[in-house]
Amino acid sequence: MISYSFKNTYFLLFFLFFFSLISCSQSKSSKFQVQEDAVLEILPGAQQTNLYLKLLASKNVAVVANQTSVIFKDQKNYTHIVDSLLLHKINVSKVFSPEHGFRGDADAGEKVIDGIDAKTGVPIVSLYGSNKKPSKEQLKNIDVVVFDIQDVGVRFYTYISTLHYVMEACAEQGIPIILLDRPNPNGQYIDGPMLEIEHTSFVGMHPIPVVYGMTIGEYAQMINGENWLKNNIKCDLTVIPLKNYNHSNTYSLPIKPSPNLPNDKAINLYPSLCFFEGTNVSVGRGTEKQFQIFGSPFMKSTALNFCFTPQPNSGAKHPMHENIECCGFDLSNIENLNKIELSYLIEAYSLTEDKSKFFNSFFTKLAGTTKLQEQLEDNYSTEEIYNSWKPNLESFKKMRVKYLLYK
Repeated sequence: MISYSFKNTYFLLFFLFFFSLISCSQSKSSKFQVQEDAVLEILPGAQQTNLYLKLLASKNVAVVANQTSVIFKDQKNYTHIVDSLLLHKINVSKVFSPEHGFRGDADAGEKVIDGIDAKTGVPIVSLYGSNKKPSKEQLKNIDVVVFDIQDVGVRFYTYISTLHYVMEACAEQGIPIILLDRPNPNGQYIDGPMLEIEHTSFVGMHPIPVVYGMTIGEYAQMINGENWLKNNIKCDLTVIPLKNYNHSNTYSLPIKPSPNLPNDKAINLYPSLCFFEGTNVSVGRGTEKQFQIFGSPFMKSTALNFCFTPQPNSGAKHPMHENIECCGFDLSNIENLNKIELSYLIEAYSLTEDKSKFFNSFFTKLAGTTKLQEQLEDNYSTEEIYNSWKPNLESFKKMRVKYLLYK
């Protein structure tokens, strides 16, 4: 009897030990799979080389790219799209770079010059400054253009203006474009005033709201479909779509899209705070909290206990109010927004003593209309301003539907 119990106990212990090993192994495997799935949950177009490499074989290729144009191997390791194409024996003849340059280190508005990429030896042509549209000569002998730039889904972010001019130039020369789509970190909502055609500029080229809720691939289809290119010409456009993406997804950009959008919080606040670029209020350029704080030397209140002093840094060689203390608000710890928050503008305007110097001419270009400044000057409430946007937003939402690639 004792012997029988011992044998059963021994067998039971052995079975439990063996089972625990299997469970542990499965647990580790499952944990790794979850992590792997998280990395691969959304696949940008650039990751899906099987869909576009065959379209580039034996052709002279130009690439429109910057520091965000990468193919990820895992969360920490990646290859630039230009390097990847060269590794696959694709003949990359030229690179076109947008605002902030090919490596993404130029200030906002800073002229970007042509050059040679030190790593690959490929010629780089700037599309920012005096030359915003590729010329016929610059496109000579090019068979196809690859466009791969991470956008943030905001009208005054100039990468979509670069897209317009590239599409127009290629359409004029009969050169097809392959656009490698990327997620929109502000793609979950639509908001803001609609641009009026008389206020068209490089920070607003088309009649869309400030936040338009589309990926750059969907937006390219809208440019074509709405006949926004010169003389109503059409671009031969192929969009390599995202995989596992929809507009309700949140997406954390692994590489900052420009020097002054350093993190997710700045990207989320950018649609609301960029209006300040048309005022005498700093949005934190020259600090480490760009587009997460705002303030000025002209806002006066005993309640303002947050202050900062802009200094030259890698994102701003000469920031607004350089070496001058600015007092205002720190938004770096607020919850993420799903709308344009107008209370910041209204509060800053109300606290500015000399209101005649609050706005500058750039404000209307950013807003795309004179109405927003007039509403702020006339002390409209946030609700009144929001309501004035609604008819145009509803019309845009209906027009937008036919260009969507994702739900």
